[in-house]
Amino acid sequence: MDFGLQGRKILVTGGTRGIGRGIVLAAAEAGADVLTCHRSDGPAVDSLVAALKETGGDHHVVRADLAEVTEVDRLAAEARERFGTLDGVVNNAGVISHIPYEKLGVEEWHRVLDTNLTAAFRVVQQCLPLLGDRGSIVNIGSRGAAAGIPLRAHYTAAKSAMIGLTRSLAKEYGGRGLRINVLAPGVIETEAMDEMPPDRAQALREMYSGKTALARLGTVPEVAAVALFLLSDLSAYITGETLNVDGGI
Repeated sequence: MDFGLQGRKILVTGGTRGIGRGIVLAAAEAGADVLTCHRSDGPAVDSLVAALKETGGDHHVVRADLAEVTEVDRLAAEARERFGTLDGVVNNAGVISHIPYEKLGVEEWHRVLDTNLTAAFRVVQQCLPLLGDRGSIVNIGSRGAAAGIPLRAHYTAAKSAMIGLTRSLAKEYGGRGLRINVLAPGVIETEAMDEMPPDRAQALREMYSGKTALARLGTVPEVAAVALFLLSDLSAYITGETLNVDGGI
């Protein structure tokens, strides 16, 4: 499908693994120029750089720890230097941990909130001058924000707050044509499952498939396609929404 993204400039945070990686590659294959970032070096970064070199366009992979405000500001400056303007931003960078609430320390609370929420706040703030009047911001949320997830109070709080942030910004900047939406995935099969012991991965697949109307986990390309839809003019009259991509969980 042609999303009409040829030549558009898109920033995707946290784009070397999982859903972020899928969005980066899908956007590049759709003809967009993509800037993405990663927190630490490794094989995933190297393989993404190699894949983007084989894809036409002006693509860049840079290092930035978005838990640090100064790093967020440097990333926005990189976008300004590389592209001059932006047509779309995808706030995907995030971290997660599983901790009983009574043992959840303040440092871990701040680490998860800073990476999943404060970084998105700052990315949008710093990129506003770069975004055109018909630009699109896609904030990657989580279906768990509405459901609530045990042992993830900090993560769920951050993703829930993302919905409120998105709705407020959609109303504040809608007058200039800027659209801001949340894409909330359900349980998606990423390389993280391949890194688990096989029996644990299979048990998770069976458990979540049994809770999902479509009786299976989602795939990264399925989520990436919805992200491209929200970035494109095909969704020109959609803003302030949370679009669940969850297979009916």
